Amino acid sequence: MARHNIFQGMGVALITPFDASGNVDEKSLRQLLAFHILEGTDFLCILGTTAETPCLTPAEKETIKRIAVEEVGGKIPLLLGCGGNNTAAVVEYLQQTDLTGYAGVLIVTPYYNKPSQEGLYQHFVAVAQASPLPVVLYNVPGRTGVNLEAKTTLRIAHDCENVVAIKEASGRIEQIEEIIRLAPEGFEVLSGDDAITFELMTIGAAGVISVIGNAYPKEFTQMIHAAKHGQWSESLALHRRFSPLYPLMTVDGNPAGVKSLLAIQGKITNHLRLPLVPATETTASKLRQADENFYG
Repeated sequence: MARHNIFQGMGVALITPFDASGNVDEKSLRQLLAFHILEGTDFLCILGTTAETPCLTPAEKETIKRIAVEEVGGKIPLLLGCGGNNTAAVVEYLQQTDLTGYAGVLIVTPYYNKPSQEGLYQHFVAVAQASPLPVVLYNVPGRTGVNLEAKTTLRIAHDCENVVAIKEASGRIEQIEEIIRLAPEGFEVLSGDDAITFELMTIGAAGVISVIGNAYPKEFTQMIHAAKHGQWSESLALHRRFSPLYPLMTVDGNPAGVKSLLAIQGKITNHLRLPLVPATETTASKLRQADENFYG
């Protein structure tokens, strides 16, 4: 069977809203999911980095996982973040967890351990063999401390037919272009960095797993779709509208920026879990102005 990646276009790494007591705000979560369906988001990544997943309990993760399936109801694909730095634990999770309602799993490179390229290869092969769903690799060396090199990504892609894509957040354009150029048929690259997504689309990326798309799903989807249809002037114009917002997403850490923006837009209350804290008032003021200008 030919490899096929359904995670294309504008995907969103969904945030986890919390209430003033620090609990998962299930009402706001359901409203956010409905918002993305209405605004045309192509797919959603549940329990990724932007969801503050390391600070969620197993019970909370299961609740969020269930609510996403209930609210989305198969209208768009769901990608579940479930990577880790213990290969055996990831394999066990994939073998024993009910993944009904999900179309794929996002598996981050093991963090803190800093494995070699051979270790990374063997980790992803073991995960791919255990996974009942298509696998999307996730390379984010700024967080994990290790870079999944192009040759290793391509080796995994050639050897594991159920590995369908990689979310590339290394920022290394030459590396990403090498993957796109030499990838086996059906294996695709998704941008993991909003600020360079337009550039990556020009060299053949299939889409993005976005942070800023939490707040502007309609417009960021328009940017991605225009690029996919070769409407480069329209896509570039939208990219430039977003340019003042890109650095504000990360200046105080992710998801502090986008949560502050969503709070400004009235979609959530601005609460994070330690060790993460809300964006500074200076950043929030800049976000208010940028949001006004975006729609102005």
